[in-house]
Order: sequence, then structure tokens, then C-alpha cells
Amino acid sequence: MNERNWWWLSVAVSGVLLVVLVGLWKHMNEYRVEPPQIVNEKAVDEYLEKRWENGPDGPISRAEPMITIKTGIFIQSLQFFNSSEVNVSGYIWQRYKDGVHDGIKPDSSEVGFILPEQVNSGGDIEPREAYRYRQGDEELIGWYFEATLRQPFEYSHYPFDHKTVWVRLWPKDFARNIVLVPDFAAYESTGVDDIFGIEKSIVVGTWERQNTYFDYKPSSYDTNFGIAHYIGREDFPELHYNFVVKRKFVNAFVAHLLPLFLVAALLFGVLLTISADSDLASRHGFSTSGVIGACSALFFVVLLAHIHLREQFAGTSIVYMEYFYFLMYGLLVATSANTYLFSMRAAPWLKLIHYKDNLIPKVSFWPIVLGGIIAITWYTL
Repeated sequence: MNERNWWWLSVAVSGVLLVVLVGLWKHMNEYRVEPPQIVNEKAVDEYLEKRWENGPDGPISRAEPMITIKTGIFIQSLQFFNSSEVNVSGYIWQRYKDGVHDGIKPDSSEVGFILPEQVNSGGDIEPREAYRYRQGDEELIGWYFEATLRQPFEYSHYPFDHKTVWVRLWPKDFARNIVLVPDFAAYESTGVDDIFGIEKSIVVGTWERQNTYFDYKPSSYDTNFGIAHYIGREDFPELHYNFVVKRKFVNAFVAHLLPLFLVAALLFGVLLTISADSDLASRHGFSTSGVIGACSALFFVVLLAHIHLREQFAGTSIVYMEYFYFLMYGLLVATSANTYLFSMRAAPWLKLIHYKDNLIPKVSFWPIVLGGIIAITWYTL
């Protein structure tokens, strides 16, 4: 096969691999909310009846009957401080019905909820009462809050990652049989695909809104907090408001992927200068020391970019994009070794290197790069 056919084969294989890679990236960028979502009052009643009020052998005997408090939330701002902390602010409100909640309704100096995952960041504002209205036989109380929440976010698919940030809510009197339920009537729509309870024009930086929903997560503790007959020790239904954000791929592509592709293109250009023809070598300025020097310079460029990426996810496992840097390290070493073996005429039996003026390493460069990325993507999936 002549040299032109080799290059056409390389272009064809690279094109197919590129299409496969884009398809895998599209699959990685999809998000699916894990059920069950709580979308209406009927779903709440069914969940509590099945998971809390009744056990496998019938009704569970508790020290006091269950009391529910309708609770709503509206998020106005969101900011990720680091890889495990997010700051949110907005309003939380609760409805207290006459004759039902008389003994647990907070006064003006109290807050009717607890955010158990809040950490003291130094700049957080303590929840404060923002409004209190009488509506028929109910009293509606709303509080403004600002809190930094610490949560174990997953970054293994960066930059195709989605974050589910949740606000975990406890009632003020958490030792009693009090369960918070979503105030669905306060929202226009709370369907599976609806986005509610969050500012439409919220600024989330490198993220974009994807979904919001309520759900319950059963909690169990190996302590009763010193409270005799603590009712929430096993499988207590804790209300969570969840909002899903998706990373904007373009930002991460420009900041991390594009420089890597440019480095790969420069490395390919260096590889093309390798030639045993003295005229071509002189025209291209090819020398073994020059190629190794160029690889060394590109190595430090890749290393600094890798360090910058690693600093963003300190304390987390290796993220998807980080494998690209390992691939690039391997290409730099392989290019340097290939240049040395070719120019020194070492191992003449290595026809893979010496065939037609180092043709096979040149035409296989992009298929190897794209194939390596596909292998990394497949492994990550």
C-alpha cells in the first residue's frame, strides 16, 4: 500500500473514532433522576403510610401520633465554595394549623426547622423570620436563610458531571413524631420534569438548572441524642428538597480539553518532522535532541495544567478528564522513544518504526489518541 493510501486510511479511521467518541460524550451528558420523586400530596400519604406509619406486620406502635407540617422552600442563590461545600440562600416557610400545631408553633424568636448539614462558614446568616400571615385557620410563617451545606459530591465524570444539591430539613422539635411534608399548593407545578422552588434567573456560574424535586430519605442513628424514647432513631423520613445542576461543557472544554488537543496537535507536528531523508530533515530542522526538547517543553505545559485541574478536586478520586493527562504523558514518552530508535537506527527489526520513513507512527497518531480517549470513556462509563 502506498503512502497516500496509508494517510487516507488514517483519516477514515480517525473520523469513525471521532463519531464514536461524540456519541459516548452525548451519553455521558445525559441525566436521569433516581426514583422515587414525591410529586403530590397523594404520593406523600402513600410513602408515609407504607414506610413510617405501617410496618410489614401492621401499624407501628408509637408514643404519639404523627403530626405533619407543610413546608416549602425557594432558593434564590447558589454558589459552590469548593468540591464539597455549597452555599444556598432563600426562603423556607411552614403552615401551622389551629388546634393541631398549637403546642409546636414557633414564636417570633424561634425557627421552625433545622438544617442538619449546615456548617459554620463565618459568613452565614442565621435564619430570621421574614413574614407571618394569618390565612383562615392557619398561620403561615416564613424565614429567610443563608447556609453553607457540606455534601459528598461526585466528580468522577467531570466535565460531564451533574450535581444533585439537596437541602435536608428537620423539624425544630425533632425528638417528637413530627414529619415535614412538602407544601405543594405553594408551587404552580411539581411534576417529574418541572423545575420549581428556585429562582428562574439564578446565577450558577459554570452550571445550568436541570431539575428539582422533593423526596424522603430514611435516616437511622446509633444514638438517641440523650432523649428517652427518641422516635427518629430508625428509618425516620427526612424531607429533602433537591435541585439538579449540569455543568456547562463549553467552559470546561475551553479551559482543559482544548489546550490538551492543541498540545496533541503540536506533538503530531513534531512527529511529522522525523525523517531519514537529509534534505527533509534539514528543511524541517529535525534533530533527535530537538524533538526530545520539544517533548520536554510540552510535558511541563501538560503537567502544570494537570496540577491546576487536580487542585480543583483535592481530596477526590481521579476524575474522567484527568485520564487524558495520563494519555498525554504516554504519548510524550512514546514520541521521544520513537524518535531515538528511529534516528539511531536501533533495532532494525522494528519495521513498525523504520517502515517508509517512520510512516506508521505518523499515520497511527490520531487513531491512537482518539482510541485511547474512547477506551478511557468506556472504562469510566
